[in-house]
Amino acid sequence: MSDASVMLAAAEPIAPRTRFTYLQFGFLIALHLATVAVIWHTTWAAVGVCVLLHELTGGLGICVGWHRLLTHRSFKCPRALEYTLALLGTLTMQGGPIDWVAHHRKHHQFSDKAGDPHSARDGFWWSHIVWMLWVPTNEGTLELTRRYAPDMIRVPFYRFLGHTYIGLSVVLGILLYLLGGWPFVVWGIFVRIVLTFHHTFLVNSASHAFGYRTFPTDDLSTNCWWVALFSYGEGWHNNHHAFPTSARHGLKRWELDASYAVIRLLEIVGLAWDVRTPSPKKLQAKMIEAT
Repeated sequence: MSDASVMLAAAEPIAPRTRFTYLQFGFLIALHLATVAVIWHTTWAAVGVCVLLHELTGGLGICVGWHRLLTHRSFKCPRALEYTLALLGTLTMQGGPIDWVAHHRKHHQFSDKAGDPHSARDGFWWSHIVWMLWVPTNEGTLELTRRYAPDMIRVPFYRFLGHTYIGLSVVLGILLYLLGGWPFVVWGIFVRIVLTFHHTFLVNSASHAFGYRTFPTDDLSTNCWWVALFSYGEGWHNNHHAFPTSARHGLKRWELDASYAVIRLLEIVGLAWDVRTPSPKKLQAKMIEAT
């Protein structure tokens, strides 16, 4: 993988997804069905809570925290802020940060090839959601995290989040119920998590299928504007695959990138530093490859 985010000792794929998980299947079905409750439990305040928590947990937690910071280390920040971003991402119910980071780093090493957990060459729906229903063995998952996220395993807080992410969301649900009853729970938990799931999933599927390619990467990644709008700039995926460790994904002036705007704001106020972006020389070299 070019401009690698993490040095990997071996090139052979590991941890094939060979087991169908009925538990995950049931959870996804139940979660989507639970959103039907908006018919009976909707208030404008609840919708506002959904939007706010989507921005905090999906935008700050997943896009800025788990993806650009923990996976690719595209910038540095105080440990307290890093842990806060990691905690926010945990509230999306996408598992623990160690497993998430390991899968994503593996995706970059084998993008759209054998070994990619959600290769777009296996079909749109596989890369969007079906891949989540097939998991490695317990031994395979352990090997996966050891190889791709050794830096994360060494941090007790990340191991704690991996063990408690379900309980943390339950606690959040109880707090929302106490604040606003069932409308806050339906919108702040069920609807918000479904929306956050699909804004993540669309990067894996739609941003490997629709849009344009600025750089000649050896995968199917594309720049998809409507995914970028929905996912805080993550939809500029071809740019990201060309420069994985860049904190900035929207590389053209009109490619809006809300996640990078947050990182720049953090940098301005002194809460982020060593923010990595491709130099004009690297951009020019990549553009020459495209011609």
